[in-house]
This record gives sequence, structure tokens and C-alpha cells, in this order.
Amino acid sequence: MLNDMKIGAHTSVAGGLHLAVGRSRLFNGTAMQIFSKNNSRWTAPPLSDEAVAAWHDAAGAFPLDSVAIHDSYLINLCSPDPVTFARSLDAFIDEHRRAAQLGIRLLNFHPGAAVGRDRGSAVEIVAARINMAHEATKDLDTISVIETTAGQGSTLGYRFDEIAAIIGDIDDGNRVAVCIDTCHIFAAGYDIRTERGYDEAMEEFDGMIGIEKLALMHLNDSKAEFGSRVDRHEHIGRGRIGETAFRMVMSDGRLAMIPKVIETPKGKDLREDVENIALLRSFIPDGLTSECEAGATATIDQ
Repeated sequence: MLNDMKIGAHTSVAGGLHLAVGRSRLFNGTAMQIFSKNNSRWTAPPLSDEAVAAWHDAAGAFPLDSVAIHDSYLINLCSPDPVTFARSLDAFIDEHRRAAQLGIRLLNFHPGAAVGRDRGSAVEIVAARINMAHEATKDLDTISVIETTAGQGSTLGYRFDEIAAIIGDIDDGNRVAVCIDTCHIFAAGYDIRTERGYDEAMEEFDGMIGIEKLALMHLNDSKAEFGSRVDRHEHIGRGRIGETAFRMVMSDGRLAMIPKVIETPKGKDLREDVENIALLRSFIPDGLTSECEAGATATIDQ
């Protein structure tokens, strides 16, 4: 049975990147997401040889099936301001290089905000700038993972068709994938609270983007109302989404091998992560067996 499916949490790297691995052991994490640097700063010192070695030693001692890096929240690849754009592109390229140093392929990022542009041209600009980053890192095999957004303000990527349009303009299709955030798509107007609503949302995603492009999932409940376009994460089953959507995710054979991480509120002792992940694991049905591994449609090698 898939009680060891790829599941974990966004985990703190305070004190050193390698310490995140030990923290993940508290809930037997088999997937993890981290920041490779301070997420509220444009730049960071290069990763030292010692930091990289410590990471690889820790990860080797407690292997994780899949790790993703979440890039800096400051990055906006669609910014019309030339200074912000230059900083964003440099930071995005640097995140790819840091991921490669750590042996991490998945770089999760928000596609950006239109900031006065019409959404159609903004989508084209984001794709063009992702292509620029890929060209600058063409010696790497890292993957730019576009995260679905809640759609606050002029944020792009809150509808599946916008993400599909970005992907359609990426030159190297092997280096782009998608992350579904359950809180975000719910706030964006995909009503996944019922089995029917979940099925309809996933059918739309598969039709517009393709399940094979799904490389990562963020499993978060929502404090905000359906369709509010407000991004506020809540513990699993305690928010406006409720348990049904998460039961559907955890029993969906198509998603069995997709890494799933929570980004729910937590204290220093990580008790909340332990509880949320235990709850998610309890949703894995007894009938879901390793046969799902062979039938999984995702083709991205993490």
C-alpha cells in the first residue's frame, strides 16, 4: 500500500539547509519543500562547499523521495519595472543554480503579477522570461514548476488556461511543470469541496494542461471563502474546503506518485505538521495499492 507515498511539509532550514532533513523525520516525511535562501531577500551568499556537503550527507542518511525548492516571494518575472525585472530574472536563475548544487530538480515559483499590463501580454512576457532563465541554465536539468495562485490583485496563474498558455510558449517543454495548491485553486474559483467538484476541477486541469505536467502538490485548507481570491492557508479539514477534497487527492491513483507537501501554520515543535500529515495518510484507502505506481501518468523524473 502507498502509506509511504511522497508526502511531507515545507520545512524550515533555520541553522542550515541540512537541518531540514532531521526536522522532516519527525513525521517520516518522504517529500519536502524548502527555501534555499532567505525568501524575503533578493540575493544571498553563494552556497558554501560545506553547506552543500552537509545537505548531501543529511539527505543521503535519510533519503527523501522528492524535494522541491520554493523560490523567493520577491520574484516577479512579469514586472514592468526594469530594475525589478532584472533582479527577478537574476534571482530566478540563481535559484535554479542553487537547486542544481543541492541535487534538487523541482523549483516551485509563482508566475508573477501583471502590474498594469493586460493579462494576455503578461502571460507571454512570463513565458519569454522563463525561456531566458532556461537558456542561462541550459547546462542544468532543473524544472521550473509553475504554482497555481489564488488570484489576488493582478496575480497570474489563478486559472488553468493562463498556466496552459505559459507552458505553450516555453521552448523546452521538459523543463516546465505545474504545482496545484488546493487552497489557491479553491480561492480562485475551483469548488473542490465535493467529489463532483473535485472531479470537474481535475478534468479541466487534465484537459487544459495535462496530468502528466503535474510535478508537485501543495495540500492546504483555506481560511478564506470559496472564490475570494484570497490566499490564507489553514490546517487540513479545518478550513472552508473541508476533508472531502483531501480524501479525493489521497485516493486518486493518478496522483499517487506526485509529491505532496503541506504549507499549513505551525509552531517550532512541528506538532501541527505531525497531525496534518498523519491525517492525510489516514485518507489513503486500503484499496490503493502499488499498482497505482505503474499506472501513474506523471512522467516528470524528480
